[in-house]
Amino acid sequence: MTTEAFKEEVLTLAKIVEVTPKEIHVQSMKHKWASCSSKGRLTFDKTLLDQPEKVRTKIILHELLHLKYPNHGKMFKSLLATYLTALGKSTDSGGVQSISQFGK
Repeated sequence: MTTEAFKEEVLTLAKIVEVTPKEIHVQSMKHKWASCSSKGRLTFDKTLLDQPEKVRTKIILHELLHLKYPNHGKMFKSLLATYLTALGKSTDSGGVQSISQFGK
């Protein structure tokens, strides 16, 4: 997947979540898949572009939800599960249980 196609994927999911990231960056990150700054900047590791769609979606949604909820509280976790289920990327046995199997 190209960087531009990935950014479009992020923007498409952002519309669903009803958030607007101020910036979207793709670069090398040694120890994590992505980050979200308090100023609305999303940064994703470039190796994410080669991961399966379910992995990308889970990580993108995770970061987008940080624009609404900066911590990993109950509301954050509930919304993440709701969006993943609605998009057919649920965390049940047919979905992505753990992204750790893909590294990072």
